[in-house]
Amino acid sequence: MALRYRTAGTTMASALRRATPQLKIASASARAFSASVQHRADSYVAGEPAGPSVKTQLPGPAVTAGLKDLERVFDTRSASTLVDYEKSIGNYLVDADGNVFLDMFAQIASIPLGYNNPELAKAVSTPEAIRAITSRPALGMFPSTEWGQELEGGILKAAPKGLNQVFTAMAGSDANETAYKAACIWRGTQDRGSRDFSDAEVESVMRNQSPGSPNYSIMSFTSAFHGRLFGTLSTTRSKAIHKMDVPAFDWPAAPFPALKYPLEENKAANEAEEQRCLDEVESLIDEWAKKRPVAAVVVEPVQSEGGDNHASNQFFQGLRDLTKKKNVLFIVDEVQTGVGATGKFWAHEHWNLTTPPDMVTFSKKAQAAGFYFGNPALRPDRAYRQFNTWMGDPVRAILFRAIYNEIERLGLVEHTAKLGDYIYSGLEKLAAKHPDAIKNLRGKGRGTFIAWDSPKRDEIMKATKARGINIGVSGESAIRLRPMLILQQHHADIFLREMEAILASQ
Repeated sequence: MALRYRTAGTTMASALRRATPQLKIASASARAFSASVQHRADSYVAGEPAGPSVKTQLPGPAVTAGLKDLERVFDTRSASTLVDYEKSIGNYLVDADGNVFLDMFAQIASIPLGYNNPELAKAVSTPEAIRAITSRPALGMFPSTEWGQELEGGILKAAPKGLNQVFTAMAGSDANETAYKAACIWRGTQDRGSRDFSDAEVESVMRNQSPGSPNYSIMSFTSAFHGRLFGTLSTTRSKAIHKMDVPAFDWPAAPFPALKYPLEENKAANEAEEQRCLDEVESLIDEWAKKRPVAAVVVEPVQSEGGDNHASNQFFQGLRDLTKKKNVLFIVDEVQTGVGATGKFWAHEHWNLTTPPDMVTFSKKAQAAGFYFGNPALRPDRAYRQFNTWMGDPVRAILFRAIYNEIERLGLVEHTAKLGDYIYSGLEKLAAKHPDAIKNLRGKGRGTFIAWDSPKRDEIMKATKARGINIGVSGESAIRLRPMLILQQHHADIFLREMEAILASQ
């Protein structure tokens, strides 16, 4: 491998000096996410391998031994492999045996700019990052003098249109959980009016009973995934294993549209299906108002863990209209879809909503977490109601700032939109040749957020890994792509070529 951004035995500073001059990038004059940005196959990372390379059986001996050793102190039953993150670079992941994989899954959609990106290494080696690491602040009580500038220059610079405030959190589940809290506090404050907490509320809330602990609910959708914490698990409905043995709130689930593909041939049926689901949402809100009033509806732009399920722009506008009509908050969970992967910085930008969501949650590719909001009423009426020790991590905010600046400088959102069209077109051709292996191809016009169903899903996943391609799966039969924003056409060609060879051999 020609280049390692981080090398054993070197300091961070020397590693940066070695790596940074060799990073090839698009013109620094390309500041906006616009079509004017010119991209080259070698625009981003020098030193990447020419392609994937698998030289051992999988798992190899080093991975097998390493996982066995790790199992003594850490549960490895969900581990896919054991990664050498020092050798991994750009779009390529290297395992403990030296096998090289083109990573089309990117740590469950969480790596935006590739492995060992030198610009991110620079960002976390600055004095402000070192201060945040060595003297980590409890942000709610002791924010740093730099915190406002860090937010304005990064997290809030990336904020969705109409949302100008943020509550920072630790992870995607935490982001959704705090958004749910904000929704319930907002609803309780509305119901209470201008009066103070009553004695009955104060006394009953300490016993987890009403009226202090009201029976509000958060509506989610069938097959949704919003996290694994106690509150978010009650809105997660993708797989039973996530929820088993964990107490849950009795909260409503609305049907998510089950679209038929190809979309062009099933327009009338899909419109009827989406209207059926919207009618059910309205009916459920009315029904549950009598027992557990719905404070908010939460939805993913694409139901990722639940099988990569899509819906139309009109469906989501219908949800926005219903929540406005019913005085219910609208939360868009962009933990997996956010930060450029769908060809827009935020996936809900595709919907062209007449009014913005009330809250948008984020994590994964942002390398930070939290929720955006615009309505001042979503700030609790008193201190400490939305609070914990850390309230996020300033180091993660610094990383998000660096990520946003690189995405903007390199025009990666527009690039991802175009590359996604290229990959989708290639998969359409493969689907025409192998209709039994590629079914319900979806994600057209949604960047690289592409998926399809296959009855041989698990066999295909194993075969792609054996050929050095790392892909993802979800739901019962879906294969999904979640590559990094720096993926190039020659990477896409490798993926499509290997996929064609696999399908031809089955």
